[in-house]
Amino acid sequence: MTKDHFLTRRRALLGGAATAAAAVAAGAAGLIGAGSGGAPARTAVGAPGPPVRRPMKPSAYRLQPLTGHGAPRAAPGRLPVRTEPLLSVAVPGRSMVLTFDDGPDPAYTPDILDTLAAYDVPAMFFVCGEMAAEHPGLLERMADEGHVVANHTWSHPLLTQLGRGRIHSEMERTCETIEQGCGEWPRWFRAPYGAWNRAAFQLGAELGMEPLAWTVDTLDWTEPGAGTIVARVHEGAGPGVVVLSHDAGGDRSQSVVALRDYLPQLLDSGYHITVPRRKHV
Repeated sequence: MTKDHFLTRRRALLGGAATAAAAVAAGAAGLIGAGSGGAPARTAVGAPGPPVRRPMKPSAYRLQPLTGHGAPRAAPGRLPVRTEPLLSVAVPGRSMVLTFDDGPDPAYTPDILDTLAAYDVPAMFFVCGEMAAEHPGLLERMADEGHVVANHTWSHPLLTQLGRGRIHSEMERTCETIEQGCGEWPRWFRAPYGAWNRAAFQLGAELGMEPLAWTVDTLDWTEPGAGTIVARVHEGAGPGVVVLSHDAGGDRSQSVVALRDYLPQLLDSGYHITVPRRKHV
């Protein structure tokens, strides 16, 4: 091999290596720019990109199969563990919150939903998981009509008599059922009978839920008469007040009749019926 031929071949090899190194460096620079806050690489004008995905409505979400990616998700970032539940909520102006426990029940929940819809007001429904699993259509309707669906455990047990494992199961199963029916993990929970303990507060916080009790107890479960229920709501009315009623767990016909009475009266008195909202974190 002549000396000139050897030099020519060496120059070609060195030139090829330089070209490859430049290509690798350019690719690495593109990756660093995309992940470090620099200007991302631009797509050529006219180049097809991924189709824009529009947010699905809750009902459309429910028609999609749930894909498994490990354990059910809870709200990221643990909440502070409270030592007592919230008794009222911070809402603007003369606002009140109406809450209904123990459902959904096809005998009474639809009538309550109809009344709320007639006056275009939202409420909170603290549902029991086993009831929600039996009546998914009512759970779906609650979400579609703008109500807050919250956790009231699976089977309505007295939490103070249960161990941590059972409490966690009662809460988590209900969270999963609500997420499947509404497309959203619940942000609030309420202990059955208002019986809270440290484990309930801790586990609720781990699952991303705030504990909410009530300001006014209508005691409608005692069936005192619709007029008495109405009077109790009016006596306790005030800004930030949380009213407790029931849409299941017994004969709730008086609760249905009472709502038809006191709701328009509250609105005529200048109260705004609302629900607390928490940001997703």
